[in-house]
Amino acid sequence: MLTSYVIDAVRTPRGRGKAGKGALSSVHPQELFAQLLSALVARGLDAQRVEDVIVGCVSQVGEQGANIARNAVLSAGWPQEVSATTVNRFCGSGVQATHFAAMGVASGAMDLVVAGGIESMSRVPMGSDGGGQDGGNTQLRTRYAQVPQGISADLIATLEGFGREQLDAVALTSQQRAARALREGRFARSIVPVRDPQTGSVLLAQDESVRADTTLQGLGTLAPSFAALGEAFDPIALRAYPQVAAVRHVHTAGNSSGLADGAAALVLASERYVRETGIRPRARIRTLTALGSEPVIMLTAPAPTAKRALQLAGLTAQDIDLWEINEAFAAVVLQTIQALDIDPERVNVNGGAIALGHPLGATGAMLLGTALDELERRNETRALVTMCIGGGQGIATIIERV
Repeated sequence: MLTSYVIDAVRTPRGRGKAGKGALSSVHPQELFAQLLSALVARGLDAQRVEDVIVGCVSQVGEQGANIARNAVLSAGWPQEVSATTVNRFCGSGVQATHFAAMGVASGAMDLVVAGGIESMSRVPMGSDGGGQDGGNTQLRTRYAQVPQGISADLIATLEGFGREQLDAVALTSQQRAARALREGRFARSIVPVRDPQTGSVLLAQDESVRADTTLQGLGTLAPSFAALGEAFDPIALRAYPQVAAVRHVHTAGNSSGLADGAAALVLASERYVRETGIRPRARIRTLTALGSEPVIMLTAPAPTAKRALQLAGLTAQDIDLWEINEAFAAVVLQTIQALDIDPERVNVNGGAIALGHPLGATGAMLLGTALDELERRNETRALVTMCIGGGQGIATIIERV
């Protein structure tokens, strides 16, 4: 297999994912991604050379239906010959889109592909596709009775013995690091301000949800988010994990990821394209992998998936300079750090989804760009991005600066 190179990475700021309240809630989701495509051209990308656009999106219905990738290409005014497709691996969709692009250029089938993700949770709320946990398949429920992710997160915390204070400490660190990153302009290279499509005025130029004034005391006052759901779903979780006497509900709005709007895009190129154009790539994809896991607890796959990625690369956890472990819930980060025995100081160094928000289909592509920017800022070499995924899956990518 040949090498796939990352040429560029851009993203929108993350807006609050609540209807009428977030700065991006007035923008059609197609336009969010289209503005990134236009920005890539302004940064030097030749759209005529792009052979495919692959976009991750979770809720592919309504404004995010109708192959949002293709419509974003058209809305950006790109050549009609540029094809596009939309993929869904739940929260890992943006990474999966990047994996498919990397496979295409590494195989020699294509030379230049744009990959990324989009989710406008203010306009197309989570669950809008009506599929629920299992698509309403009662036969599947006789084999695996799945529960909402918040119940799974609380189950992980219960099994691992993570207390509320530990989870809130993860949340505080995320907020503090994200606030520092904003102050120091650490996201500036990649962020494309989102403009009103009609007037051209800037709607949002930096991530909207970071709370620099967060304190442990304030976090401690928040009520558990999933206790009411637990009345219906805790018994299902306990049937799968009878060693647990009761699920402790310790995740709150403060130590779980926030709903968000946003988009991200990366440009991937083949060795042939790099050689012919003389362009200098920023990084290469060292390894990429996805892995299934037990679907009731659902969120424990980041660690084994990361281990597989390391094995494929012939590396150890100590060879990774920076880790991005998606902060879907604080317990996921703690469990992954513990399972891999990695230094927390190398994990989510610029904050994560607890502070910045989690626009489902876009987050993975955002994490890849954020990791690359920070590797360059620190003059370091390798980063590993890993995410938990609904239904019991994980996805992981190792990028390496060229």
